[in-house]
Amino acid sequence: MPDAPWRRIAGFRVVVSWPQAGYSRPPATAGPPATAGPRARVAGIAGVLLIMLGIAAVGLAVASQVHAPQPSLAQAGVIGGSSQGPSLARSVPVSVRIPAIGVDSKLLRMGLNADGTVQVPSIRTSAGLAAWYKYSATPGQIGSSVIEGHVDSQQGPAVFFRLGALRRGDAIDVRLADGVTAVFRVTGVREYSKSRFPSKAIYGATGFAALRLITCGGAFVYASGHYLSSTVVFASLASSRHPAG
Repeated sequence: MPDAPWRRIAGFRVVVSWPQAGYSRPPATAGPPATAGPRARVAGIAGVLLIMLGIAAVGLAVASQVHAPQPSLAQAGVIGGSSQGPSLARSVPVSVRIPAIGVDSKLLRMGLNADGTVQVPSIRTSAGLAAWYKYSATPGQIGSSVIEGHVDSQQGPAVFFRLGALRRGDAIDVRLADGVTAVFRVTGVREYSKSRFPSKAIYGATGFAALRLITCGGAFVYASGHYLSSTVVFASLASSRHPAG
């Protein structure tokens, strides 16, 4: 079906084919149509049943898809924090855990692409993993530490699929290479249009230990294969757990 438009729902693709230039005319006949025999009638009924089963299967696939939760206005909260809050020494993060949305992921380390944009994990091989932006502060340091992840892929929900469901006060645990676990608390969850993304507020310097989690959100554009918005979680360091001894 080369002309069939593709539709993508929560990472799944469904193909639906409709006539592009109307239905074709029935062939002209010189006389009354011949009466169909038993085999033709059975074949016709079977064809109708197959079409109905196909439509039902597509409908079931569409109905079973789950859309990523979007941030509510009630959880917008604040993006800042207190300069009197705790902080930690520099140590590279190795994993992130977010109990409220079932995330427990090792952290990749990502830098910049040749065009200056922030690298993201491979959607084919690493959609289930989050990544720390290595040119940001390490989690717990004074400054903005940035962790990103995909919302979905062609195989379904990805690591940050439920990021928009986080609420103020939810915990985010980031384990560091020195064995310390930095415990952050969510202060706000917001959605930004990618055309008006507040890069300075997210990547810029802060006077406290800040954490930003980023994924895609909003409407999905089928023609380009991209989302129009980004979901951003703002959090600040609340405490830390040190290894025994």
